[in-house]
Amino acid sequence: MKAMLYHEAGGPEVLQYSDVADPEPGAGDVVVDVAATALNRLDVVQRNGWFQMPGFSYPHIAGMDLAGTVSAVGDAVSGTAIGDRVVVDPSLAGVAETSRLAGRGDLYGELGVIGATVDGGYAEKCLVPASHVYPVPDDMPLEHAATFPTAYLTAAHALFEVGELEEGETVMIHAAGSGVSTAGIQLATRAGATVLATAGTDEKCERALALGAHHALNNRTGDVAAWAREMTGGAGVNMVFDHVGTALFAPSLFAIGIRGRLVSCGNASGDEATIPSLGYVFHSGISIRGSDPYRPDEFGPVWDQFCTGGFDMVVDSTFPLEAAAEAQAKMLASDFFGKIVLTP
Repeated sequence: MKAMLYHEAGGPEVLQYSDVADPEPGAGDVVVDVAATALNRLDVVQRNGWFQMPGFSYPHIAGMDLAGTVSAVGDAVSGTAIGDRVVVDPSLAGVAETSRLAGRGDLYGELGVIGATVDGGYAEKCLVPASHVYPVPDDMPLEHAATFPTAYLTAAHALFEVGELEEGETVMIHAAGSGVSTAGIQLATRAGATVLATAGTDEKCERALALGAHHALNNRTGDVAAWAREMTGGAGVNMVFDHVGTALFAPSLFAIGIRGRLVSCGNASGDEATIPSLGYVFHSGISIRGSDPYRPDEFGPVWDQFCTGGFDMVVDSTFPLEAAAEAQAKMLASDFFGKIVLTP
């Protein structure tokens, strides 16, 4: 099969469109013929060598979010057949011992992730535990299904499991043009929350409003904390959903009202942040919560909601697999809204 892989850290030039051996399923595995793979920032971060997950090794085939058609099944697999259209849960938590990918499920250690620590969807085929595939409705394009896994599970886990967002609350969601934030905006509005979205351009703000955000601000030209106070009648937001990190950390804290919380699920702009006023944090009862990995039993319910809830499937652009370097450059430049998709 063809795959886009790399043998060392570096720029786009390290990506090689190469012939590699087809994956062979274990007794508890399936092989998926990849129809579409959605990009994530981790694809670029690991390729550049800025950060690599525990368990990462070379050569590496990236691609955490994939959908396609089952082309081979292991001897112990039931309930999944050749020809099934599926989307893949990339987390390797809860994998059966009959899978070749078993033993990588340490949620707080070396958690295995398809496309992050083992071969992923930047290829024509991908090995997947049979327990980690979910049927795609016949009327859903596989390209749209591929936009779901990382974005929606990250957002749902952070907003509801960790952040405990409730109906009637107000949440501020940064980087509104990113895949995880387009998911977060839609999940939060459907839960009955008021969404304040921020983004780096006016165009992205307008698109966030079209997705359902109630208010939007250009965070490069506006005062995030003052705006949040204005939009909430001075009270401040109940929650900030943040995967930007350093750049917006301080104004995010000052945007939060009494007993509110900042939920961190990423660090796109940097890994260090300063708390500008400990007095404000403790006097206001503000909590800072890290969003840990989602659990295996969370994927199915969120996928069911996605399939039936009328969500907008936000695909920014589609590239052929051999143009993965160009697609990653677009991501690194933040020149997108929603998800960038590769098609073998």
